[in-house]
Amino acid sequence: MCIFFIILPGPDTAIATKNTVTVGKVGGLKTVLGICCALLIHTSAAVLGLSAIIVKSALLFSIFKYVGAVYLLYLGVKTLWSLKKKEETASVEMNKKSKFVSTSCFKQGFLTDILNPKVAILFLTFFPQFVDPGSNTFLPFVIMGTTYTVLTAVWSLLYVYLINYISDFMKKPKTQNIIEGITGTILIGFGIKLFLEKTHN
Repeated sequence: MCIFFIILPGPDTAIATKNTVTVGKVGGLKTVLGICCALLIHTSAAVLGLSAIIVKSALLFSIFKYVGAVYLLYLGVKTLWSLKKKEETASVEMNKKSKFVSTSCFKQGFLTDILNPKVAILFLTFFPQFVDPGSNTFLPFVIMGTTYTVLTAVWSLLYVYLINYISDFMKKPKTQNIIEGITGTILIGFGIKLFLEKTHN
């Protein structure tokens, strides 16, 4: 089931695809690193009970949800807007900005995952089914959270290397524009879906 959750396309997949295509393998790998760091924080929050507080509090969950939705919308609009600003001279500027863009990939991967309340819900609704209520839940949560993070890292790395392998086709200007356009639209769609999702007490 964890593998199913991981390979199911979501915001993480969209942002990893965009950064691999636009920045290269390094950008994709930094995005994956950011995602995995966020998952480890989600694991720690679940172990400490912070995720439970957020999920059970309508106000906190709403704030968390709306911040995450706004960030996804921001990434989506930014991606689509960048398509309008592309010019022939952009390649020169890209060389200057490549270092900055590459480092921002980690931040994008991290924020996309850490601000996704569904990850916290996953940790508190799915994992507890495999924990003995009468026992200490600390170690089981740590093991399951770490396992989930490792599986995510393995799948994401394979995905990034696959995208990079077919990069000759993926990085053609026309193909890249199509992928960026689709990714931006998907991110906006995820943001709107998260924004409109009802909060459950």
